[in-house]
Amino acid sequence: MRPRATQPLLAPLWARACRRPLSTAPRPPNRPLLVLGLESSADDTCAAVVSSDRRLLSNVVLKQSAIHESFGGIHPLHAQEAHQRNMPLAISRALSEAGVTLEELDGIAATRGPGMYGCLSVCLGAGKALAAATGKPLIGVHHMQAHALTPFLTASPLAPSSQAPKFPFLTLLLSGGHTLLLLASSRSEFRILATTADESIGAALDKAARDLGVDWALGAGSPGAALEKFAHPDAPGAGEEVPLLLPAAPVFPLPFPRELSFSYAGLRSALTRLLRSEPPAAMHPARKSQVARAFMDAAFEQVAARVELGMRRLEEEEGAGAGGEEGATVRGLVVSGGVASNLVLRERLRSRLDKLGKPDLPLIFPPPHLCTDNAAMIAWVGLDRLERGLVDPLTVMQRAKWPINECEADFVTTDASSRLAA
Repeated sequence: MRPRATQPLLAPLWARACRRPLSTAPRPPNRPLLVLGLESSADDTCAAVVSSDRRLLSNVVLKQSAIHESFGGIHPLHAQEAHQRNMPLAISRALSEAGVTLEELDGIAATRGPGMYGCLSVCLGAGKALAAATGKPLIGVHHMQAHALTPFLTASPLAPSSQAPKFPFLTLLLSGGHTLLLLASSRSEFRILATTADESIGAALDKAARDLGVDWALGAGSPGAALEKFAHPDAPGAGEEVPLLLPAAPVFPLPFPRELSFSYAGLRSALTRLLRSEPPAAMHPARKSQVARAFMDAAFEQVAARVELGMRRLEEEEGAGAGGEEGATVRGLVVSGGVASNLVLRERLRSRLDKLGKPDLPLIFPPPHLCTDNAAMIAWVGLDRLERGLVDPLTVMQRAKWPINECEADFVTTDASSRLAA
């Protein structure tokens, strides 16, 4: 136990740790801000350096899929241990590739949540240590907010598919841990329209790949990406002779057709029942590909149907004169998260918007390599927060569960704007 006599001496140190001021080191005039982003919420160890003029100076992603394939999914303990091994390497590579030193950084951003608690502790702990050692401000970033705002980083006026969204817009956040339909009114204001009642779409696709025995290598270590390749013409076995009497493709029902809610547990149960009567090991490759395609189509039809229902509900609110956020006219649809890289989903959503009479409504996807988990999106939100003077104390803790509508509910307000402008 610490001697009582030393406690008054240590108290000021703890107080400074809780509310650490921004570094006052001079910054060359007109130099863009630089932020190091760190991410380890699931199974990828990531570090990136991004500038305030939207340059991606480095983007390091160290995968650990080989560790988890034998478990059929992410093993939390093994994932955390891999992050602990890889994070120093990712940070070193990110700084080296960006050609910057720790002293040249203006801030450290790290994923605070949501995600796996132990995995989050690695990136946030590394960020806190770097901030403590350098005196740079620390920003704990909401993972899903970062996904939603990625198009602001990748926007290009020359490419309509990568333009910056205009508020208010709908955003779909589809990943292994989340299935959300949101109305974004600003960079920090999100209204949840629909979420999953049970399993996420990403988890359902990953487990379907496992149950069908799809090789993860098809998707470069991603089971969801492997399922996409397996389900379509370039899949293994597609060129083989197809049986003359291939069974009809299975039909998977749409759950809760009139409710703004996602549900993938029932879809997975239906697949489990089918595979009990038709074991994958005995299936012809063409039949297995057919089943994978039907499962994926049903999963994406649910997404498209919820987008349609959500847009109709918002139009009804606007027509009723609800006003404010609830009555806002939607000005685009942003789709992000790991599942957003799926080309079939992209085609399905564009077709649904066209059928709704909205062919000109922007449908925006980040580039595929920034749809999956990465630290560039974390650094980008960190930059935005830094410019607004919203930083975190060194005592900030990770949050495994963290509603996106509370993404900026607690932080330390500073006079960052005036200092950074100096």
